[in-house]
Amino acid sequence: MSEVVKTPGALRDPEFLKFWIGETVSLMGAELTRFALPLVAVLSLSASAFEVGVVNAMRYGPIVVVSLFAGVWLDRRRRRPVLIASNLGRALFIALVPIAALSGFLSIWLLCVVAVAIGTLTVIFDVGSLSFVPNVVDRSQLADANGRLQTSFSLAMIAGPSLGGLLVGLLTAPVTLTLNAVSYLFSVVMIRSMRVTEPEPEPPAENMTLRDRIAEGLRAVYGSAVLRNLLTQSATFNLAQNAMFTVFVVYTVRTVGLSAKQLGLVLGIGAFGSLFGALTANRVTRSLGLGRTLRAATFTAALAPLLILTARGDGIASVAVLTVAHALAGYMLVIYNVNTVTLRQVVTPNRLLGRMNASYRMVLFGTIPLGALLGGALGQYLGLRPAMVITVVLLTTPIVWTFFSPVFRLPEMPTGPVDDIAAFTEPRPEPEPDTASA
Repeated sequence: MSEVVKTPGALRDPEFLKFWIGETVSLMGAELTRFALPLVAVLSLSASAFEVGVVNAMRYGPIVVVSLFAGVWLDRRRRRPVLIASNLGRALFIALVPIAALSGFLSIWLLCVVAVAIGTLTVIFDVGSLSFVPNVVDRSQLADANGRLQTSFSLAMIAGPSLGGLLVGLLTAPVTLTLNAVSYLFSVVMIRSMRVTEPEPEPPAENMTLRDRIAEGLRAVYGSAVLRNLLTQSATFNLAQNAMFTVFVVYTVRTVGLSAKQLGLVLGIGAFGSLFGALTANRVTRSLGLGRTLRAATFTAALAPLLILTARGDGIASVAVLTVAHALAGYMLVIYNVNTVTLRQVVTPNRLLGRMNASYRMVLFGTIPLGALLGGALGQYLGLRPAMVITVVLLTTPIVWTFFSPVFRLPEMPTGPVDDIAAFTEPRPEPEPDTASA
Protein backbone atom coordinates (compact mmCIF):
# COMPACT_ATOMS: atom_id res chain seq x y z
CA MET A 1 0.00 0.00 0.00
CA SER A 2 1.53 3.28 -1.11
CA GLU A 3 1.81 6.23 1.25
CA VAL A 4 0.68 9.72 0.35
CA VAL A 5 3.62 12.06 0.70
CA LYS A 6 2.48 15.44 1.98
CA THR A 7 4.47 18.46 0.83
CA PRO A 8 5.42 20.73 3.76
CA GLY A 9 3.73 24.14 3.71
CA ALA A 10 5.56 27.10 2.19
CA LEU A 11 5.60 28.92 5.54
CA ARG A 12 7.91 26.22 6.89
CA ASP A 13 10.54 27.58 4.52
CA PRO A 14 12.21 30.34 6.58
CA GLU A 15 13.17 32.35 3.49
CA PHE A 16 9.63 32.41 2.10
CA LEU A 17 8.34 33.21 5.60
CA LYS A 18 10.47 36.37 5.62
CA PHE A 19 9.20 37.36 2.20
CA TRP A 20 5.58 36.65 3.17
CA ILE A 21 5.77 38.72 6.38
CA GLY A 22 7.30 41.67 4.54
CA GLU A 23 4.78 41.42 1.71
CA THR A 24 1.85 41.20 4.15
CA VAL A 25 2.91 44.40 5.91
CA SER A 26 3.58 46.27 2.64
CA LEU A 27 0.23 45.15 1.15
CA MET A 28 -1.52 46.61 4.19
CA GLY A 29 0.42 49.82 3.66
CA ALA A 30 -0.49 49.86 -0.03
CA GLU A 31 -4.19 49.64 0.88
CA LEU A 32 -3.71 52.66 3.16
CA THR A 33 -2.33 54.57 0.17
CA ARG A 34 -5.16 53.46 -2.11
CA PHE A 35 -7.58 54.84 0.48
CA ALA A 36 -5.67 57.91 1.66
CA LEU A 37 -4.12 59.33 -1.54
CA PRO A 38 -7.46 60.45 -3.05
CA LEU A 39 -8.41 61.88 0.36
CA VAL A 40 -5.25 64.00 0.33
CA ALA A 41 -6.53 65.54 -2.91
CA VAL A 42 -10.06 66.02 -1.55
CA LEU A 43 -9.35 67.14 2.02
CA SER A 44 -6.03 68.93 1.68
CA LEU A 45 -6.35 70.42 -1.81
CA SER A 46 -10.17 70.62 -2.28
CA ALA A 47 -9.72 68.82 -5.60
CA SER A 48 -12.59 68.34 -8.03
CA ALA A 49 -13.96 64.91 -8.91
CA PHE A 50 -12.12 65.12 -12.24
CA GLU A 51 -8.79 65.87 -10.52
CA VAL A 52 -9.30 62.94 -8.16
CA GLY A 53 -10.02 60.75 -11.19
CA VAL A 54 -6.80 61.92 -12.84
CA VAL A 55 -4.76 61.06 -9.73
CA ASN A 56 -6.31 57.57 -9.61
CA ALA A 57 -5.76 57.04 -13.35
CA MET A 58 -2.08 57.95 -12.97
CA ARG A 59 -1.58 54.95 -10.70
CA TYR A 60 -2.85 52.47 -13.31
CA GLY A 61 -1.42 53.98 -16.49
CA PRO A 62 2.04 52.41 -16.00
CA ILE A 63 0.51 48.92 -16.18
CA VAL A 64 -0.06 49.36 -19.90
CA VAL A 65 2.96 51.56 -20.66
CA VAL A 66 5.70 50.00 -18.54
CA SER A 67 4.85 46.30 -18.23
CA LEU A 68 6.51 44.93 -21.40
CA PHE A 69 9.74 46.87 -20.84
CA ALA A 70 9.78 45.84 -17.17
CA GLY A 71 9.51 42.20 -18.17
CA VAL A 72 12.48 42.41 -20.55
CA TRP A 73 14.54 44.28 -17.96
CA LEU A 74 13.73 41.83 -15.16
CA ASP A 75 14.58 38.74 -17.20
CA ARG A 76 18.14 40.07 -17.58
CA ARG A 77 18.90 40.38 -13.86
CA ARG A 78 18.31 38.82 -10.47
CA ARG A 79 14.95 39.85 -9.05
CA ARG A 80 15.77 40.23 -5.34
CA PRO A 81 17.83 43.45 -5.69
CA VAL A 82 15.10 44.88 -7.96
CA LEU A 83 12.42 44.17 -5.33
CA ILE A 84 14.51 45.93 -2.69
CA ALA A 85 15.13 48.96 -4.92
CA SER A 86 11.45 49.14 -5.91
CA ASN A 87 10.29 49.25 -2.30
CA LEU A 88 12.92 51.84 -1.39
CA GLY A 89 11.66 53.96 -4.28
CA ARG A 90 8.02 53.55 -3.25
CA ALA A 91 8.87 54.55 0.33
CA LEU A 92 10.68 57.66 -0.91
CA PHE A 93 7.91 58.85 -3.23
CA ILE A 94 5.15 58.21 -0.67
CA ALA A 95 7.14 60.17 1.93
CA LEU A 96 7.18 63.19 -0.40
CA VAL A 97 3.45 63.76 0.23
CA PRO A 98 3.55 64.35 4.01
CA ILE A 99 6.80 66.30 3.63
CA ALA A 100 5.21 68.55 0.98
CA ALA A 101 2.07 68.95 3.10
CA LEU A 102 4.09 70.05 6.14
CA SER A 103 6.26 72.44 4.09
CA GLY A 104 3.37 73.98 2.13
CA PHE A 105 4.39 72.66 -1.31
CA LEU A 106 1.63 70.09 -1.77
CA SER A 107 -0.19 70.33 -5.12
CA ILE A 108 -2.35 68.19 -7.39
CA TRP A 109 0.57 67.95 -9.82
CA LEU A 110 2.84 66.56 -7.12
CA LEU A 111 0.19 63.94 -6.33
CA CYS A 112 0.08 63.00 -10.02
CA VAL A 113 3.88 62.62 -10.13
CA VAL A 114 3.81 60.50 -6.98
CA ALA A 115 0.96 58.39 -8.38
CA VAL A 116 2.85 57.72 -11.64
CA ALA A 117 6.05 56.88 -9.78
CA ILE A 118 4.27 54.57 -7.34
CA GLY A 119 2.37 52.92 -10.21
CA THR A 120 5.58 52.34 -12.20
CA LEU A 121 7.49 50.90 -9.25
CA THR A 122 4.51 48.74 -8.31
CA VAL A 123 4.45 47.22 -11.81
CA ILE A 124 8.16 46.42 -11.53
CA PHE A 125 7.74 44.99 -8.01
CA ASP A 126 4.69 42.89 -8.86
CA VAL A 127 6.19 41.39 -12.01
CA GLY A 128 9.46 40.81 -10.17
CA SER A 129 7.67 39.22 -7.21
CA LEU A 130 5.76 36.76 -9.41
CA SER A 131 9.07 35.81 -11.04
CA PHE A 132 10.99 35.68 -7.74
CA VAL A 133 8.76 33.33 -5.71
CA PRO A 134 9.50 30.25 -7.92
CA ASN A 135 13.17 30.71 -6.96
CA VAL A 136 12.37 30.86 -3.24
CA VAL A 137 10.22 27.74 -2.76
CA ASP A 138 10.19 24.32 -4.34
CA ARG A 139 7.84 23.92 -7.30
CA SER A 140 5.70 21.56 -5.22
CA GLN A 141 5.15 24.43 -2.74
CA LEU A 142 4.20 27.08 -5.28
CA ALA A 143 0.44 26.65 -4.90
CA ASP A 144 0.69 26.97 -1.12
CA ALA A 145 2.99 30.00 -1.43
CA ASN A 146 0.59 31.73 -3.81
CA GLY A 147 -2.30 30.87 -1.49
CA ARG A 148 -0.49 32.52 1.42
CA LEU A 149 0.14 35.66 -0.62
CA GLN A 150 -3.52 35.75 -1.69
CA THR A 151 -4.48 35.45 1.98
CA SER A 152 -2.37 38.50 2.76
CA PHE A 153 -3.94 40.41 -0.12
CA SER A 154 -7.45 39.50 1.08
CA LEU A 155 -6.66 40.56 4.64
CA ALA A 156 -5.30 43.87 3.38
CA MET A 157 -8.46 44.43 1.31
CA ILE A 158 -10.61 43.77 4.40
CA ALA A 159 -8.64 45.73 6.99
CA GLY A 160 -7.07 48.45 4.82
CA PRO A 161 -10.10 50.72 4.23
CA SER A 162 -11.30 50.48 7.84
CA LEU A 163 -7.84 51.13 9.27
CA GLY A 164 -7.28 53.87 6.71
CA GLY A 165 -10.49 55.65 7.69
CA LEU A 166 -9.53 55.51 11.37
CA LEU A 167 -6.00 56.77 10.77
CA VAL A 168 -7.08 59.58 8.44
CA GLY A 169 -9.47 60.75 11.14
CA LEU A 170 -6.77 60.62 13.82
CA LEU A 171 -3.65 61.67 11.89
CA THR A 172 -4.88 63.39 8.65
CA ALA A 173 -4.48 61.84 5.20
CA PRO A 174 -0.90 63.01 4.43
CA VAL A 175 0.47 61.73 7.74
CA THR A 176 -1.31 58.39 7.24
CA LEU A 177 0.77 57.90 4.10
CA THR A 178 3.90 57.95 6.28
CA LEU A 179 2.86 54.55 7.63
CA ASN A 180 2.87 53.15 4.09
CA ALA A 181 6.42 54.41 3.60
CA VAL A 182 7.39 52.61 6.80
CA SER A 183 5.67 49.43 5.59
CA TYR A 184 7.76 49.44 2.40
CA LEU A 185 10.95 49.92 4.44
CA PHE A 186 9.96 46.99 6.64
CA SER A 187 9.55 44.85 3.51
CA VAL A 188 13.03 45.93 2.38
CA VAL A 189 14.50 44.72 5.68
CA MET A 190 12.76 41.34 5.35
CA ILE A 191 13.81 40.79 1.72
CA ARG A 192 17.40 41.82 2.47
CA SER A 193 17.52 39.26 5.29
CA MET A 194 16.58 36.42 2.94
CA ARG A 195 19.26 33.89 2.06
CA VAL A 196 18.21 32.96 -1.45
CA THR A 197 20.55 32.10 -4.28
CA GLU A 198 18.95 33.11 -7.55
CA PRO A 199 20.24 31.49 -10.72
CA GLU A 200 22.37 33.64 -12.96
CA PRO A 201 20.11 35.14 -15.67
CA GLU A 202 20.70 33.63 -19.07
CA PRO A 203 22.48 36.16 -21.30
CA PRO A 204 20.35 37.22 -24.26
CA ALA A 205 21.47 36.39 -27.75
CA GLU A 206 23.79 39.09 -29.02
CA ASN A 207 21.68 39.80 -32.07
CA MET A 208 18.40 40.18 -30.11
CA THR A 209 17.01 43.70 -30.02
CA LEU A 210 14.62 45.08 -27.40
CA ARG A 211 11.81 44.46 -29.85
CA ASP A 212 12.92 40.82 -30.24
CA ARG A 213 12.94 40.29 -26.48
CA ILE A 214 9.48 41.82 -26.06
CA ALA A 215 8.23 39.61 -28.91
CA GLU A 216 9.70 36.54 -27.19
CA GLY A 217 7.76 37.42 -24.02
CA LEU A 218 4.55 37.84 -26.00
CA ARG A 219 5.14 34.46 -27.69
CA ALA A 220 5.60 32.91 -24.24
CA VAL A 221 1.97 33.87 -23.56
CA TYR A 222 0.25 33.61 -26.93
CA GLY A 223 2.31 30.64 -28.11
CA SER A 224 1.27 28.58 -25.10
CA ALA A 225 -2.14 26.91 -25.22
CA VAL A 226 -2.31 27.08 -21.42
CA LEU A 227 -1.48 30.77 -21.05
CA ARG A 228 -3.38 31.92 -24.13
CA ASN A 229 -6.59 30.30 -22.93
CA LEU A 230 -6.16 31.54 -19.37
CA LEU A 231 -5.48 35.09 -20.49
CA THR A 232 -8.37 35.43 -22.92
CA GLN A 233 -10.80 34.06 -20.35
CA SER A 234 -9.43 36.10 -17.42
CA ALA A 235 -9.26 39.31 -19.45
CA THR A 236 -12.89 38.85 -20.49
CA PHE A 237 -13.82 38.28 -16.85
CA ASN A 238 -11.91 41.39 -15.71
CA LEU A 239 -13.59 43.53 -18.36
CA ALA A 240 -17.08 42.33 -17.41
CA GLN A 241 -16.45 42.39 -13.66
CA ASN A 242 -15.24 45.99 -13.66
CA ALA A 243 -18.13 47.05 -15.86
CA MET A 244 -20.49 45.34 -13.41
CA PHE A 245 -18.84 46.80 -10.30
CA THR A 246 -18.88 50.32 -11.73
CA VAL A 247 -22.65 50.05 -12.12
CA PHE A 248 -23.06 48.09 -8.86
CA VAL A 249 -21.91 50.89 -6.56
CA VAL A 250 -24.34 53.42 -8.01
CA TYR A 251 -27.14 50.87 -8.56
CA THR A 252 -27.19 49.63 -4.97
CA VAL A 253 -27.41 53.17 -3.59
CA ARG A 254 -29.79 54.84 -6.06
CA THR A 255 -31.95 51.93 -7.26
CA VAL A 256 -31.87 49.38 -4.43
CA GLY A 257 -31.73 52.13 -1.82
CA LEU A 258 -28.82 51.05 0.38
CA SER A 259 -27.07 53.62 2.52
CA ALA A 260 -23.30 54.11 2.27
CA LYS A 261 -22.97 52.28 5.59
CA GLN A 262 -24.99 49.31 4.29
CA LEU A 263 -22.93 49.18 1.09
CA GLY A 264 -19.74 49.20 3.16
CA LEU A 265 -21.16 46.33 5.20
CA VAL A 266 -21.91 44.33 2.03
CA LEU A 267 -18.40 44.83 0.65
CA GLY A 268 -16.66 44.35 4.01
CA ILE A 269 -18.40 41.13 5.02
CA GLY A 270 -18.35 39.85 1.45
CA ALA A 271 -14.58 40.29 1.36
CA PHE A 272 -14.29 37.51 3.95
CA GLY A 273 -15.27 35.16 1.12
CA SER A 274 -12.01 36.06 -0.61
CA LEU A 275 -10.08 35.42 2.59
CA PHE A 276 -11.73 32.02 3.05
CA GLY A 277 -10.96 31.17 -0.58
CA ALA A 278 -7.27 31.94 -0.07
CA LEU A 279 -7.18 29.75 3.05
CA THR A 280 -8.90 26.75 1.43
CA ALA A 281 -7.72 26.95 -2.21
CA ASN A 282 -5.18 24.12 -1.99
CA ARG A 283 -7.53 21.86 -0.05
CA VAL A 284 -10.28 22.35 -2.64
CA THR A 285 -7.85 21.66 -5.51
CA ARG A 286 -6.57 18.48 -3.89
CA SER A 287 -10.15 17.26 -3.47
CA LEU A 288 -11.49 18.12 -6.93
CA GLY A 289 -8.40 18.12 -9.12
CA LEU A 290 -7.11 21.12 -11.05
CA GLY A 291 -9.49 21.13 -14.03
CA ARG A 292 -12.64 20.57 -11.98
CA THR A 293 -11.59 23.27 -9.52
CA LEU A 294 -11.10 25.79 -12.34
CA ARG A 295 -14.49 24.88 -13.81
CA ALA A 296 -16.28 25.17 -10.46
CA ALA A 297 -14.57 28.49 -9.76
CA THR A 298 -15.48 29.89 -13.17
CA PHE A 299 -19.14 28.86 -12.98
CA THR A 300 -19.63 30.17 -9.44
CA ALA A 301 -17.78 33.46 -9.87
CA ALA A 302 -19.62 34.13 -13.14
CA LEU A 303 -23.12 33.17 -11.98
CA ALA A 304 -23.17 34.46 -8.37
CA PRO A 305 -23.57 38.14 -9.42
CA LEU A 306 -26.95 37.26 -10.99
CA LEU A 307 -28.23 37.30 -7.39
CA ILE A 308 -27.75 41.07 -7.40
CA LEU A 309 -30.80 41.43 -9.66
CA THR A 310 -33.05 39.92 -6.96
CA ALA A 311 -32.29 42.63 -4.37
CA ARG A 312 -35.21 44.98 -3.68
CA GLY A 313 -35.28 47.79 -1.13
CA ASP A 314 -32.92 48.57 1.72
CA GLY A 315 -34.04 45.79 4.09
CA ILE A 316 -31.99 43.02 5.63
CA ALA A 317 -32.95 40.64 2.81
CA SER A 318 -31.30 42.87 0.20
CA VAL A 319 -28.19 43.33 2.31
CA ALA A 320 -28.01 39.54 2.83
CA VAL A 321 -28.41 38.57 -0.83
CA LEU A 322 -25.89 41.17 -2.01
CA THR A 323 -23.40 40.04 0.63
CA VAL A 324 -23.82 36.38 -0.38
CA ALA A 325 -23.33 37.26 -4.06
CA HIS A 326 -20.17 39.22 -3.27
CA ALA A 327 -18.78 36.54 -0.93
CA LEU A 328 -19.47 33.60 -3.27
CA ALA A 329 -17.88 35.32 -6.25
CA GLY A 330 -14.88 36.43 -4.18
CA TYR A 331 -14.39 32.97 -2.67
CA MET A 332 -14.21 31.17 -5.99
CA LEU A 333 -12.31 33.95 -7.76
CA VAL A 334 -9.44 33.73 -5.27
CA ILE A 335 -9.32 29.92 -5.64
CA TYR A 336 -9.16 30.44 -9.40
CA ASN A 337 -6.38 33.03 -9.02
CA VAL A 338 -4.23 30.88 -6.72
CA ASN A 339 -4.31 28.02 -9.23
CA THR A 340 -3.83 30.07 -12.39
CA VAL A 341 -0.92 32.09 -10.97
CA THR A 342 0.75 28.81 -9.99
CA LEU A 343 0.00 27.30 -13.40
CA ARG A 344 1.58 30.30 -15.14
CA GLN A 345 4.72 30.00 -13.03
CA VAL A 346 5.03 26.24 -13.56
CA VAL A 347 4.61 26.11 -17.34
CA THR A 348 6.99 29.01 -18.07
CA PRO A 349 10.80 28.58 -18.18
CA ASN A 350 12.58 30.69 -15.56
CA ARG A 351 14.34 32.85 -18.16
CA LEU A 352 10.94 34.01 -19.49
CA LEU A 353 9.08 34.50 -16.21
CA GLY A 354 9.50 38.26 -16.10
CA ARG A 355 8.40 38.84 -19.68
CA MET A 356 5.56 36.32 -19.41
CA ASN A 357 4.15 37.96 -16.27
CA ALA A 358 4.56 41.43 -17.76
CA SER A 359 2.86 40.52 -21.06
CA TYR A 360 0.09 38.68 -19.23
CA ARG A 361 -0.61 41.45 -16.72
CA MET A 362 -0.54 44.17 -19.37
CA VAL A 363 -3.59 42.64 -21.05
CA LEU A 364 -5.21 41.35 -17.86
CA PHE A 365 -5.15 44.68 -16.05
CA GLY A 366 -5.46 46.77 -19.19
CA THR A 367 -9.08 45.63 -19.41
CA ILE A 368 -9.90 47.17 -16.00
CA PRO A 369 -10.27 50.81 -17.15
CA LEU A 370 -12.06 49.63 -20.30
CA GLY A 371 -14.58 47.76 -18.18
CA ALA A 372 -15.09 50.77 -15.93
CA LEU A 373 -15.73 53.00 -18.97
CA LEU A 374 -18.14 50.43 -20.43
CA GLY A 375 -20.13 50.18 -17.20
CA GLY A 376 -20.24 53.95 -16.81
CA ALA A 377 -21.45 54.44 -20.38
CA LEU A 378 -24.17 51.77 -20.05
CA GLY A 379 -25.39 53.31 -16.79
CA GLN A 380 -25.37 56.81 -18.24
CA TYR A 381 -27.18 56.10 -21.49
CA LEU A 382 -29.38 53.05 -20.75
CA GLY A 383 -30.19 53.56 -17.08
CA LEU A 384 -28.94 51.74 -13.99
CA ARG A 385 -31.29 48.72 -14.03
CA PRO A 386 -30.70 47.82 -17.73
CA ALA A 387 -26.96 48.40 -17.24
CA MET A 388 -26.94 46.08 -14.21
CA VAL A 389 -28.73 43.36 -16.18
CA ILE A 390 -26.38 43.67 -19.17
CA THR A 391 -23.19 43.61 -17.11
CA VAL A 392 -24.10 40.61 -14.94
CA VAL A 393 -25.13 38.68 -18.07
CA LEU A 394 -21.85 39.73 -19.74
CA LEU A 395 -20.06 38.35 -16.68
CA THR A 396 -21.33 34.84 -17.49
CA THR A 397 -19.47 34.70 -20.84
CA PRO A 398 -16.19 33.32 -19.36
CA ILE A 399 -18.11 30.06 -18.78
CA VAL A 400 -17.83 29.44 -22.54
CA TRP A 401 -14.09 28.72 -22.17
CA THR A 402 -14.79 25.76 -19.89
CA PHE A 403 -16.34 23.87 -22.82
CA PHE A 404 -13.52 24.14 -25.35
CA SER A 405 -10.34 25.11 -23.49
CA PRO A 406 -8.03 22.16 -22.68
CA VAL A 407 -6.90 24.02 -19.54
CA PHE A 408 -10.11 22.94 -17.83
CA ARG A 409 -9.35 19.28 -18.52
CA LEU A 410 -5.98 19.29 -16.77
CA PRO A 411 -6.21 16.54 -14.14
CA GLU A 412 -3.45 18.02 -11.98
CA MET A 413 -0.85 20.76 -11.86
CA PRO A 414 1.94 20.16 -14.42
CA THR A 415 5.45 19.78 -13.04
CA GLY A 416 7.08 21.89 -15.72
CA PRO A 417 6.60 23.52 -19.13
CA VAL A 418 3.86 21.84 -21.18
CA ASP A 419 4.49 21.56 -24.91
CA ASP A 420 1.49 19.42 -25.80
CA ILE A 421 -1.42 20.25 -23.51
CA ALA A 422 -3.72 17.87 -25.37
CA ALA A 423 -1.46 14.95 -24.52
CA PHE A 424 -1.25 16.06 -20.93
CA THR A 425 -5.02 16.12 -20.53
CA GLU A 426 -5.43 12.56 -21.76
CA PRO A 427 -5.88 9.93 -19.04
CA ARG A 428 -2.63 8.35 -18.05
CA PRO A 429 -2.37 4.61 -18.78
CA GLU A 430 -2.52 2.32 -15.79
CA PRO A 431 0.85 0.68 -15.04
CA GLU A 432 1.18 -2.97 -16.00
CA PRO A 433 0.90 -5.31 -13.01
CA ASP A 434 4.20 -6.62 -11.75
CA THR A 435 3.68 -10.37 -12.04
CA ALA A 436 7.07 -11.06 -10.52
CA SER A 437 6.23 -9.49 -7.20
CA ALA A 438 4.65 -11.50 -4.47
